[in-house]
Amino acid sequence: MLLGGALAWPRGACAQQAPGVFRIGILEAIPAARNAANLDALRKGLRDLGYVEGRNLDIEYRSADGRAERFPDLASELVSLKVDLIVTRGTPATRAVQNATGTIPVVMATMGAPGAVVASFARPGGMTTGVITFSTELTAKRVEILKELVPGLSRFALLHNMGNPAAPPEWEETETAARSLGLKAELLDVRSEEDLGRAFEAAARQHVDALVIGADGLIQAHQQAIVDLAAHNRLPAVYPAREFVEAGGLIAYGVNYPALYVRFATFADKIFKGEKPGDLPVEQPATFELVINSKTANTLGLTIPRTLLIPADEVIE
Repeated sequence: MLLGGALAWPRGACAQQAPGVFRIGILEAIPAARNAANLDALRKGLRDLGYVEGRNLDIEYRSADGRAERFPDLASELVSLKVDLIVTRGTPATRAVQNATGTIPVVMATMGAPGAVVASFARPGGMTTGVITFSTELTAKRVEILKELVPGLSRFALLHNMGNPAAPPEWEETETAARSLGLKAELLDVRSEEDLGRAFEAAARQHVDALVIGADGLIQAHQQAIVDLAAHNRLPAVYPAREFVEAGGLIAYGVNYPALYVRFATFADKIFKGEKPGDLPVEQPATFELVINSKTANTLGLTIPRTLLIPADEVIE
């Protein structure tokens, strides 16, 4: 299948890899071991389309370990390896690759608005396409879930990295949702690992009743620390992905990320066969999931209402 397809892009890596072998670079905020479920989904999607590591596919993975300032150097490193395509997650990683190359196709998962990384979702143009995670759009739903789950909720905080260019719209959405529900929203801006402890101290001073956790590479990288701090401070929290609940977090509502990574494989296949990334519309997710940790709820003294239990995709005992 691969040998019959031709890339429409320069393949400078030909001298370094066997003919008919495609090389995919991956730029993420967390190490591969922490990203195993998503990478397994990507590999399965590629394998189903005929791309098999060790035969006609090489994968180069680079992690910023939660430090967005590392993305530009890592992006340049992947470009220097002359990969055929780069997969990214998040606006900072995507922008770093776009700044590093104008010729290598990028397949991304982003929570940003259309203007953040592509001209539009319907007509992305340039060398970037992929999927959106609806993180901003799902913020209001997460606030609603928190109000439903926490009796007497009056004040909550959004914990997010406002240095991420996609985060300010999420804060605006949070404030709007809070007003519509008669709640007061606070902002806990975390831009480094050191900010995490200070953020939870601020939450205590501000008498915050619960938290909404934003989707960001720093937060991904320090997932367990955030879950542990929430437990230590007895703060109910709603998270952007199931991984947090599997680590002991209370509840998560968001897209199914492994399903998105399977879609990455489809994009890669189309591009490897000659289609231009800018002609491939950015796709919307088809699968969302609500995951609840009942043990954490019991520890916090919360009773999960049936209105959340019934639609839940999974309840972790």
